[in-house]
Amino acid sequence: MLGKEKRITNNLTRMNSFDPQQLETVCATLDRWCAQDKIPGAGLAVGSSDGVALLRTFGRHHAWGDTEPMPDDAIFLVASITKPIVCTALMILVERGEVTLTDTVAHFVPEFEQLGKRDIQVRHLLTHTSGLPDMLPENARLRTDHEPMPTFVARTCASPLAFCPGYQVKYQSMGITMISEIILRITGMECPEFLRAEMFSRLGMDDSMLGVPAEWRAGDGIKTDRIAGIRITPEEAATDWHWNSDYWRSFGAPWGGLLTTPADLARCCRMMLNGGELDGTRIISPTTVGAMSSNQLTHLPHVPEVERRCQPWGLGWRLNHRDGDPLNDLLPVKVYGHWGATGTLLWIDPDQDSFFVLLTTEPMLPNGVPYIVRISNMVAAAIR
Repeated sequence: MLGKEKRITNNLTRMNSFDPQQLETVCATLDRWCAQDKIPGAGLAVGSSDGVALLRTFGRHHAWGDTEPMPDDAIFLVASITKPIVCTALMILVERGEVTLTDTVAHFVPEFEQLGKRDIQVRHLLTHTSGLPDMLPENARLRTDHEPMPTFVARTCASPLAFCPGYQVKYQSMGITMISEIILRITGMECPEFLRAEMFSRLGMDDSMLGVPAEWRAGDGIKTDRIAGIRITPEEAATDWHWNSDYWRSFGAPWGGLLTTPADLARCCRMMLNGGELDGTRIISPTTVGAMSSNQLTHLPHVPEVERRCQPWGLGWRLNHRDGDPLNDLLPVKVYGHWGATGTLLWIDPDQDSFFVLLTTEPMLPNGVPYIVRISNMVAAAIR
């Protein structure tokens, strides 16, 4: 698949929707920043529903020392870009009549009902209005102990709420944890396997998995060797659960454990731009794509008006609002996408039939955000 995508990128003028000179400027900027070590390494994909206009990697394979160049087929840990992918898996079950957005979480996970969580609906999980925490208070201890996913689910079930469901917007990774558990309770399949069967395999996303599977460590072409190393602090390096650790890469966190490539994410973006279908394979319907990418806070009457207007969320997808770090300074609010704490950004513009995927190894905090937004803006300026 990568070879096919790269043949498209060899001729930037093939696709009339992007200015090739501006895209070359984007590449030159990323090359310069990587040479200056502002960003250790990156992968970029830009395109439309028809195909990929630009696919390139930059910098070095690992963030530490003088290592080999970033390979063309590098695999990146994309952090929270994982969230809308997992939410798409849930929407497949919505389309099959297995779950509705107004179902309570406790209907599928009865032990979740404790401590005032009886009324949390699936819709609240998808729109970050549940009142659940972003990370558990004992997050560091759980990772230090290498606890498995069921422990995180159990601790989320035992967590109190920060506010009444549907009354505020507050980013909540643990809400996505419960989405993965709902998928398990309905299908009997762990979220990574459901994603592989229902999305990745069907879309030809052959280098994507939620957590490193056993087969990536075996055979002649060991895929784990292709994973790009992220820049971490000395304090993080002293742990054995940081982003580059075997534990975290294998854990498969539904809120942030997706390993993938720019080429694979480009196929996911093209599927969304094509109304849920790619190369004759339908993943979700155009109606579902529309619901996932439009402001769903309008259906929650108790959310404050300023939050509905200034922090709009679709179903798993973040709209391009300006409250906090935007996806892009130039594009309208209806553009949707997601950030990732490892230094990643993806957006989709249905009106201009375009998408942008930037995966870096420079975490968003404390230094990565300005560089990522600048590249995002430069690519938006290339749309014609």
